[in-house]
Amino acid sequence: MEKKLIGIAGMPGAGKSLVAKYVKQAGYPIVVMGDVIRAKTRQRGLKPTPETLGEVMLKIRRDEGSGAVAGHCIPKIRKIGSRVVVIDGVRSLEEVEEFKKEFPDFTLIAVHCSPRTRFKRLYMRERSDDPTVWTEFLERDLRELKVGLGSAIAMADHIIINEGLKTQLESTTQRLIRRIAQK
Repeated sequence: MEKKLIGIAGMPGAGKSLVAKYVKQAGYPIVVMGDVIRAKTRQRGLKPTPETLGEVMLKIRRDEGSGAVAGHCIPKIRKIGSRVVVIDGVRSLEEVEEFKKEFPDFTLIAVHCSPRTRFKRLYMRERSDDPTVWTEFLERDLRELKVGLGSAIAMADHIIINEGLKTQLESTTQRLIRRIAQK
């Protein structure tokens, strides 16, 4: 059975996790790329702060190559019995290429919203790796852009603008996912 992969890319706080939640509600399994970074951080005995997660993310890519995190996800994807699998957190064109080598039927969705909206969402979310001040937010954005996230977003097959209500995001996501999965 040839798998169809649907990748989700977006800057921190754009709504990738919410899009993934709606996709999961539609019945599709999710692989979260950030889980690889969080697991590697724990394995190294480090606290999951924005700084340490960022350092581990950059070190993995530096040591193993720009598409390394995707490479760590591929065995998980193969084990999933579903024909359609969604990847949350694609961060570079090299990751896209890594996925396409194994699963040629790959579609990338970018989730986008303004920096101010993203900062407010991250601040309210209060996850251990979320910034609490604007300067931390900007540092994180620059780190994400440094690994190639902007290029991945620019080359996405579809873009979801997420400045409105959650109900709008949910209906937009479910319509788009159904359309992609049925192709």
